[in-house]
Amino acid sequence: MMRLGLTLAATAVAAWFTYTPAIAADAAATATPKTTSDTYRQLDLFGEVFERVRSDYVEGVTDEQLVESAINGMLSALDPHSSYMNAKNFGDMEVQVRGEFGGLGIEVTMENNIVKVVSPIDDTPAAKAGIKPGDLIVRIDNDPVMGMSLNDAVQKMRGPVDSEIKLTLQRGTQKPFDVKMKRAVIKIQSVKYHMEGSDIGYIRISSFNEQTDSGIHNAFTAFRANPGTKLAGIVLDLRNNPGGLLDQAIAVSNDFIPQGEIVSTRGRHPEDAQRYDAKPANDISKGVPMVVLINGGSASASEIVAGALQDHHRAVLLGTRSFGKGSVQTIIQLPGHGAIRLTTARYYTPSGRSIQARGIDPDIVIEPAKIEKLTEPEFRHEADLKGALKNTTPVAANDNKGGVKGKKGEASLDQDKLGSDQDYQLSRAIDLLRGVSMFNSHASN
Repeated sequence: MMRLGLTLAATAVAAWFTYTPAIAADAAATATPKTTSDTYRQLDLFGEVFERVRSDYVEGVTDEQLVESAINGMLSALDPHSSYMNAKNFGDMEVQVRGEFGGLGIEVTMENNIVKVVSPIDDTPAAKAGIKPGDLIVRIDNDPVMGMSLNDAVQKMRGPVDSEIKLTLQRGTQKPFDVKMKRAVIKIQSVKYHMEGSDIGYIRISSFNEQTDSGIHNAFTAFRANPGTKLAGIVLDLRNNPGGLLDQAIAVSNDFIPQGEIVSTRGRHPEDAQRYDAKPANDISKGVPMVVLINGGSASASEIVAGALQDHHRAVLLGTRSFGKGSVQTIIQLPGHGAIRLTTARYYTPSGRSIQARGIDPDIVIEPAKIEKLTEPEFRHEADLKGALKNTTPVAANDNKGGVKGKKGEASLDQDKLGSDQDYQLSRAIDLLRGVSMFNSHASN
């Protein structure tokens, strides 16, 4: 089995379910005779409806269609994240968690029978088209989404590479508008990084797949490749990160937390509760000050990392409240068929918080904003005065460095501006880290 903490990807999966004798045996062992009798009565009802539809429906339908639809309905009634994958779709999902798959690059969930965007994935057709977290998908190629299951919508958004698709979106109170895209092979580079100036390391995680933790290690290797570089701080950007593999979220947390609990999961049965602790030898950050950026597109596995770092007082969280997906899905492979994705537990941060449907509040709330350099009146300075004394003290290496870069940006948080000099939230994080570094430097003198 594979543990996941992600929302349904509109590029890779579809829903299905099948019956397993092992599960039936477990149920029979714990059921009372009355429960067993009620179960058989309900199954008889299902069989009766199944036969009536198969024989009397206005058009011919196959047994496979009927069973699939019935099972899809059963699972979708549980929660937005439980589903079944046939053999093909299960294979697609395995490719996805390895970091490469076909589609639009958009993570979605179902909310009030409407497909809602959790987040576009960096450098994908969805991100390049300007799709944003919170957008509602109203139509797919002019077909209304209302009444579709999430898996039906997922299937309609998938298709051959380079084929065109038109999504009709509702954004806030704006009128619905169309976005045209071409499907593509999605290759996710889970971790991107660069230096901000000579002292701040910036790491962005766009999703948690099998490459994520190794990408974090590569980032620190690159940051420390120059012997003269001394990190004053790290910005870990989890904005618009819809989640992914639980084990990768734990590994990334352990890269910054030297000891203690990272996350715990609690399911239906108390004996199934699990706790995941940090391994002391795995802390590669060496205690460098940190700021973590989150927003409403930060979900699931990214919330595990943010919650662990916040509870351990390892980082300052900056941005806006996260998505609030605090459930864990287990992928159970079914030999000869596909796999079932079943919500089996809730996860809890080290302090015992469940963030399901609540999200994580940042320590410092910073809304997206634009950076604009204003024209300052022309002031005369001391150096401009006739006969002013000269300053003969050598200029320190760090003088006149740092600060916010003053270029015009957009008021909204566009995907292509994340991590750029037009990213207002990132600029505030850098200011905070440099302030901490300056304070520590003065305190040690």
